[in-house]
Amino acid sequence: MSCMGSAADTAVRGYLEHSGRPFTRSQLLARGAKTGAVLLAAGAGLRFAEDAKADPLSDNDLAYARLLVGVELLSIDFYSRAIRAKVFRRSGQKKLREALAHEQAHYQSVGQILLGAALTPAGAGDIDFSYPRNTFKKPGSIAKLGLHLETVSVGAYLGAVSNLQSSQLHQQVARIAASEAQHLSVFGTFLARPIGNAFPAPLPIDQISVALDAFES
Repeated sequence: MSCMGSAADTAVRGYLEHSGRPFTRSQLLARGAKTGAVLLAAGAGLRFAEDAKADPLSDNDLAYARLLVGVELLSIDFYSRAIRAKVFRRSGQKKLREALAHEQAHYQSVGQILLGAALTPAGAGDIDFSYPRNTFKKPGSIAKLGLHLETVSVGAYLGAVSNLQSSQLHQQVARIAASEAQHLSVFGTFLARPIGNAFPAPLPIDQISVALDAFES
């Protein structure tokens, strides 16, 4: 296994074993039954599952899949809370709902990678997220956090594109990275930030893990 594969496994295990919650196959299966996490086997997600069954994935790629599931669960939780806060105008609420639908579709796709390998992805009931106090009281504070989270998401998917060993996953992961960049641009516009970098940087897997861990209760 490559050094990156070993680092990926170590970082993801550290994240998913936080608070004594190991991410073993048997516990994942039991956890999925308990939380009732539902993944629709459709479109690109179904193709991921079929490809994973036909060509078993490396530990490195499964580690990335687990991490990306965590990224999507955090994104879904963030957008759900932002929508419930109802502090944006109608047009802003619409954009939040659109972004939430995108994140839910992303979760289904990356979750199918694990399902195809006979693993159950973590669900909404498996990780409790927390945020700085009063984050969801004002549009500006939501936008600032959204900018941060979407920057992490873009970096996570670009890092996956760079380091996934299975070429069959590259295109769809790159397409999700493009979607996350669109979300990022919305928050950047709201905050009157520069348009961004010509070449957004991929994030190392350990940095992504640390970023996610900061939002766990």
